Amino acid sequence: MFPQMVSFAPGAMPCHMGNAVLRCGLAALGVRAAMTFPIENPALQRALVARGYTEPTAVQLAVLEHDAEDRDLLVSAQTGSGKTVAYGLAFASTILGAEERFPAAGAPLVLVIAPTRELAIQVHGELTWLYAQAGGRVVSCVGGMDAREEARALNAGAHIVVGTPGRLQDHINRKRLNLAAIQVVVLDEADEMLDLGFKDELEFILNAAPTSRRTLLFSATIAKDIAALARQYQQDALRIDTVARNQPHADIEYRAVRISGHEIELGLVNLLRFYEARGTLVFCATREAVRRLQGSLLERGFDAVALSGELSQNERNNALQSLRDGRARVCIATDVAARGLDLPDLDLVIHADLPTNKATLLHRSGRTGRAGRKGMCILLVPNSKRRRAEMLLTSANINAAWADPPTAEEIRALDQERLLSDPSLTEAPLPEDIALAQQLLARQSPESIATALIRLYRARLPSPEEISVQYQPPAAAARPARAAYERNAERTPHDRASHERTPRENVPFEKREDGAPMTWFRASVGRKNNADPKWLIPLICRMGGITKAEIGVIRIFDKETKFEITQAAAERFQAATYAAANADMLIEASSPPGAGPARDLGPRPGKAKPARPVRPERPANAKPNEQERRRKNKILKPR
Repeated sequence: MFPQMVSFAPGAMPCHMGNAVLRCGLAALGVRAAMTFPIENPALQRALVARGYTEPTAVQLAVLEHDAEDRDLLVSAQTGSGKTVAYGLAFASTILGAEERFPAAGAPLVLVIAPTRELAIQVHGELTWLYAQAGGRVVSCVGGMDAREEARALNAGAHIVVGTPGRLQDHINRKRLNLAAIQVVVLDEADEMLDLGFKDELEFILNAAPTSRRTLLFSATIAKDIAALARQYQQDALRIDTVARNQPHADIEYRAVRISGHEIELGLVNLLRFYEARGTLVFCATREAVRRLQGSLLERGFDAVALSGELSQNERNNALQSLRDGRARVCIATDVAARGLDLPDLDLVIHADLPTNKATLLHRSGRTGRAGRKGMCILLVPNSKRRRAEMLLTSANINAAWADPPTAEEIRALDQERLLSDPSLTEAPLPEDIALAQQLLARQSPESIATALIRLYRARLPSPEEISVQYQPPAAAARPARAAYERNAERTPHDRASHERTPRENVPFEKREDGAPMTWFRASVGRKNNADPKWLIPLICRMGGITKAEIGVIRIFDKETKFEITQAAAERFQAATYAAANADMLIEASSPPGAGPARDLGPRPGKAKPARPVRPERPANAKPNEQERRRKNKILKPR
């Protein structure tokens, strides 16, 4: 049975949907009004006021409307929209009713399932303060923690249990978790749980819970597998959608930074130094990349921690705590490990490795710009992945500003401005500080004291890196990204013929329109290696961190290939190919074809081969060798 759909299109809104749809739709469109939480429980009201909640978000308002009361809910909400408090308030009427406080804890009444340990721990903390004044007891059951301690907590009684699918299934199998009294089951980040392969565990838990329960399913997107799960385990569900379609997060500023493939780490260092954010989350694709990048940043003097699946739960908790209390300002993480994180003062998200799809991009970026705070998201884009990044941003409807990474000179200039405006220079000094300053002035000149202060200030800052300037061809910079409708539009044969690409012209550099000087290089592959521009050009671009527009003439010989690179990109191209040494193909600087002494490269394919030299005759008195002796003495065996 398909859930009832609640749409927020103002022009197509049915009247019977009531104020829930109208107010939630206005909130999704950015229209804010003076609203308070429509809840009657005094304990929950006091908890919200103490926590600083004065106005509900769109998803919180939607789940508290009369139409959503005591019903199954299928909710899609944007990352950072306050959905944890939303479903915490949504099931309050079911488990508390008209009572202000809970009775003594026994078998759990609510089961919340989260995909990762960090998200489960975060949800545990949110529900703990929300139900603290109502006497609620919340127990967490997550992988990596002591299962025996969790069993003792469950045996002591709980009103709400929060856990990950695998650990919850284990407790159910061991008869430690009794679901007989469950009234509400919440699936938080349901799309991520299915992506991580928890479908079997979810079905086991949902089948073990009473069929009379409420099922609240929260997901960033409602894909086919989520809709199928809702049809199977929900009854007469109300569909609530608070996500503004095709609209990026309004509180996040997106930037795409062009950089050479071998300088990604250097670009990351300069970005961290340039912005000096209070909290930065750097995403990598693999655990090995997380481990390598953290070690590199620690060597440079950054306070960096790592977050990946190979760490124990205590190590992950310590890393998160160091970010929360300010001991660390940079966290390098994988996608799965950072799912559901809500870190305070997280101002910057950097994609060191490009996301694989639109959903990953939005989930990664959604770690910042939460709860009304502004944030920035930066994608490090190697030249070889420029087109992929453009398609990714277009699919997410994100208009990112393209730029080069900050240079070392820009960072040093910014350091001077920060030093001159440092709060320590304007704060009122203590009496003992004044006395010590007078002693210093009596022994040293003001210039030497100021110089020492500058040296101390610079000593605590990691050194910026020298980065090569990226070549940006004028035609490519002015060409807008192709829209989706253009890619999918049908064209007539005449239109297709008019848009055919012209073949690449290997004209000498003297005849190039831009007149750019060129430098020759050679690659150790030729016709005998099936060298062809179709695969040579992408490989050269990938190894050298350049674009196709920076390649000039290509000459393919039997054993080698010579090609031109613009002189502006030659130095960084040579450094990049040296760093990305390939055993199958070596690239080095070379002279132009025909320069220097002639080389015998052998015959060209398709031409006649030279006559085979005649073997000289053996002298008559020469002794036969071993092969001739065996041939003469060979005995034929009978068949």
